[in-house]
Amino acid sequence: MATWRKQIQKKRRGFFTALTRTLEKTRIPDLKEDKPFPVRRVLVIRPNHRLGNQLLITPLLQEIEHVLPDARVDVWVKGGVGTILFREYGQVDNITMLPKKPARQPWRYLKGWMRLRLKRYDLVINVVNHSSSGRISTHFANARFRFLGDINGEIKEQFGDHQHIAKYPVYSFRHFIQRLGYPGSDRPVPSLDLRVTADERSQGKKLLHDIVGNDRPTIAIYTFATGDKMYSKEWWLAFYTRLKESYPDYNIVEVLPVENVSQIDFSAPSYYSKDLREIGGVVANTDIFIGADSGMMHLAVASQTPTVGLFKAPNIDIYTPYGNASCGVRINDMQIDELLDVVGKVLRSGAA
Repeated sequence: MATWRKQIQKKRRGFFTALTRTLEKTRIPDLKEDKPFPVRRVLVIRPNHRLGNQLLITPLLQEIEHVLPDARVDVWVKGGVGTILFREYGQVDNITMLPKKPARQPWRYLKGWMRLRLKRYDLVINVVNHSSSGRISTHFANARFRFLGDINGEIKEQFGDHQHIAKYPVYSFRHFIQRLGYPGSDRPVPSLDLRVTADERSQGKKLLHDIVGNDRPTIAIYTFATGDKMYSKEWWLAFYTRLKESYPDYNIVEVLPVENVSQIDFSAPSYYSKDLREIGGVVANTDIFIGADSGMMHLAVASQTPTVGLFKAPNIDIYTPYGNASCGVRINDMQIDELLDVVGKVLRSGAA
């Protein structure tokens, strides 16, 4: 059964890829008036169900909010977390969440696609330019202007960090929106932001205190990851031992994954929840988060906590944490002492 589903997915991706080759690239409109084109309704398209990939949309949502404060925004994603992640974005009206597995819910999947035609938008934005389904849905949407997310050559020359999957949509959007008569911007790209509320932060502080029983600063670690991103128990146990020795005045709390497993065999006080906003509230009360490249890493960044992301694959330039003293490190050839030096620098920068 699993093999059959994989074959279906492979054929679907192949069909979408072939189809997108026949579609036009983004058309840059000719501005015929001195004032900007009015953009009141915007659709943001990112048909992906992963937690991290949806959080990586938040810098673009913040940029739209900054440039088009009077516009209303709809979001078109996959899975069931969109309404949770974007709840505090007041500019966002409707969130269409396609089923994670379309074959199991075909009517809901088709209904989601039909919604693209039912509402007229001034601007539709495909967040990730290499997403074939994103490009197709952008063309299918009922819109005046469509932006497919293409990266302009000028952007590549101007910004050394244009490869980052959260940053290049912002750079590209800025470049495109100027063609509609709006001013340019050189402000830093916004960080990921879950927009943890004061109540969520307060509740998170209480939950964290219940775990550690004191008011000392806290280091959060996340030892889980999927596939090749997972680090061995031996590595995590060695790192955890050295971390305790290096920071005896800190609490160390392990944030557990939904699978409720631990690469340090539950040696540290642990926190478990399936409520993403509650997790954000707890992590927001910690002083640093250390974990492998994962959705939880991005959630920590979006909770505005200084984050050290641990990378094996050569995709660090695309997914590395940024903002609030966060950073990503390649640990393939890095000794634990070197990683502890990085942790110390982030803690000092975050406290500054």
